[in-house]
Amino acid sequence: MLTLATVNPGEPEVFSSLQGEGPGMGRPSVFVRLSRCNLACRWCDTAYTWRFTGDNRPHRDEVAFERRENQVTLDEQEVAALILSHPEDRLVITGGEPLLQGASLARLVALLKAERPALHIEIETNGSVPPHGALDPCIDQYNVSPKLAHSGNAAELALVPERLEAWSGNVRAWFKFVVASPADLAEIAALQDRYHIASDRLFVMPEGTASSTLRERSRWLAEEALAKGWRFTDRLHIHLYGDTRGT
Repeated sequence: MLTLATVNPGEPEVFSSLQGEGPGMGRPSVFVRLSRCNLACRWCDTAYTWRFTGDNRPHRDEVAFERRENQVTLDEQEVAALILSHPEDRLVITGGEPLLQGASLARLVALLKAERPALHIEIETNGSVPPHGALDPCIDQYNVSPKLAHSGNAAELALVPERLEAWSGNVRAWFKFVVASPADLAEIAALQDRYHIASDRLFVMPEGTASSTLRERSRWLAEEALAKGWRFTDRLHIHLYGDTRGT
């Protein structure tokens, strides 16, 4: 069984869109958004996947969501059928933190590959959870987004040394750091140096859920990326659709 986020109560968040971030930005993809997360970012734009009533972990909006309206549990065959009803040849599994449901994802991916062997599968992860042994060989790409101090997460939870070392050594892993201010750049540089992250696989992305915020931060962040040899990524879906579910 898999626990998914919802677009509307009872409606699982499985949708077609353009990938908005990272190395696949602009590519037509089908997305499935899973619920639950082991971290709690203050600026998280999908807090409806984890900040349910009774969860007092800090968030800038201070909104609590009703679990029953924002989660739905389906078996792997149901989720596979929903995904395969979309024509795209790339699947993005996002969250929440998808790797918390690794065993169920392994069963889902097996079903998908049996029907569509050429399906490209990528997982978006915060980098703190290891991939399930049965799942990992079937994944084409990991989009790893370690959470910096400004996220509000304790470093011992968000920046797990053995996990960052493993991701850095994994040729399928791309790093994406969310940047809110120039002060974040020194932390990224220190992580790159400590874990030997290749600059060609290191993206910096402005934090924000409004086009105006992203544009303002992009002006100086793009120049910093150029100076440091890092890659820059925007948040295309925000410019196209706004901060909305199912996009």
